[in-house]
Amino acid sequence: MIQVNNVSLKFGKRTLFEDVNIKFTNGNCYGLIGANGSGKSTFLKILSGEIETTTGEVTISKNERLSFLKQDHYQYDDKRVLDVVIMGNNKLYEIMEEKNKMYEQTDFTEEDGMKLANLEAEFMDLDGWNAEPDAQQLLNNLGIPIEEHYLNMSEIPVKDRVKVLLAQALFGNPDILLLDEPTNSLDLDAIRWLEEFLINFNNTVIIVSHDRHFLNKVCTHIADIDYGKIKLYVGNYDFWYESSELLQKQMRESNKKKEEKIKELQSFIARFSANASKSKQATSRKKMLEKIQLDEIIPSSRKYPYIDFKIEKPAGKEILKVENLTKEVDGKKILDKVSFTILKGDKVTFIAQNDMVKTTLFNILMGLEKYDKGTIEWGKTIIPGYLPQDNTEIFNVDKNIMEWIGQYYDIKDETILRGFLGRMLFSGDDVFKKVSVLSGGEKARCMLSKIMLEQPNFLILDEPTNHLDLESITSLNKGLINFQGEVLFTSRDYELNNTVTNRVIEILDNGKIIDRSIPYEEYLGINNK
Repeated sequence: MIQVNNVSLKFGKRTLFEDVNIKFTNGNCYGLIGANGSGKSTFLKILSGEIETTTGEVTISKNERLSFLKQDHYQYDDKRVLDVVIMGNNKLYEIMEEKNKMYEQTDFTEEDGMKLANLEAEFMDLDGWNAEPDAQQLLNNLGIPIEEHYLNMSEIPVKDRVKVLLAQALFGNPDILLLDEPTNSLDLDAIRWLEEFLINFNNTVIIVSHDRHFLNKVCTHIADIDYGKIKLYVGNYDFWYESSELLQKQMRESNKKKEEKIKELQSFIARFSANASKSKQATSRKKMLEKIQLDEIIPSSRKYPYIDFKIEKPAGKEILKVENLTKEVDGKKILDKVSFTILKGDKVTFIAQNDMVKTTLFNILMGLEKYDKGTIEWGKTIIPGYLPQDNTEIFNVDKNIMEWIGQYYDIKDETILRGFLGRMLFSGDDVFKKVSVLSGGEKARCMLSKIMLEQPNFLILDEPTNHLDLESITSLNKGLINFQGEVLFTSRDYELNNTVTNRVIEILDNGKIIDRSIPYEEYLGINNK
């Protein structure tokens, strides 16, 4: 159990948290949610002890071990992968290190023998003999090949290093598990395995994640950060969303009835307060009026961008035809005679174990990369809009947001453009921020703004939810459902795939494809059998 008592945190004049009291108990999984900048990751660091509070304290039950998913894999560059995982239980790792050093000694005293015996006993108590097999099993479950287990972290791909850090956090059955965006960089199989692991995990888990489906699958509670306070809800993310919306609706309806009652009482008092025969009743009504309290409805600090993809010119009958598309990279065919035809109404999600394959295909379709063989035939009426996964070069310019948008779409009336950017959460002086210093989420909203202003009738989106918060992802999800054109996209967001997609194309390791015109969830169900 981990208890938070009267915790406040201030940075100068800014108060991030104020008088937070909350208890996280064993056997529960808590999803920590809140608007961008509300302090979700900071709160996890408070719980872990990495950040000291301004007031209050965090207490952990005696002898309980806390594990925190770290994001900096570079600090382990010279460490063996298996050792990095075992370091998740720092006490065990230190005992193993000390034991190994003592066994390497040439001189061995009686005192050394006693010390070694005590270390061996502690090693046994901590299930040390199973440390390497357990670490290997975690790595296997997350898709790390066995040949990487004995390499140094610097020698394995970056995407696998992230998985190693997750294995480190999960290692050794910690009593309290803190996970900050654990599904980042995980493939579908690894996410499924992690979901099952957390569902069956019996201790305390606190998670920050932008993946709505993941939160729905694993969470028993939602801890909602708003205005520096944290309110606890029983249930998963969807239950929180529905219940918080319902509560606001009930409060508004309650206030409406109270306001009607207030008007009725005020009218009676105004009519009969001067009437001697009715003065007693008027006085009674005044007392009733004083007791009526309107519920304080505080709007959430969450802000949802307005994402709506309008089409300037509807597409004709011919959309896109790809035949025998072949592409070789470093001597390997990543696309091998790939053929597919996009029809009216198609919204297609692309799946592949290798992210580079999907990105390469999208870049080829947009004419940004060359291909070896095959043909690509676009319909004459098609106007594609593209959201690339890597937008580094696009924002490497000395322009503010207004100027940056202006280079793609000329709007003479600045008021109209500022109004549009305001709906995308760039209000006031925000529009004069240099695009080169924007956060990942701000850049993503700029890219979505650009596409909306271009009004394409065909969308290609490469990991569009990257860097977006839950509110922006929700708005994007609605925008894609309502979009009247065709869409090709790839995303790790299960909910987005499941609610937008009516067709799935999976690119296999041999460069071939599986093409099915069925919903995403149905495809995964068939593919998982």
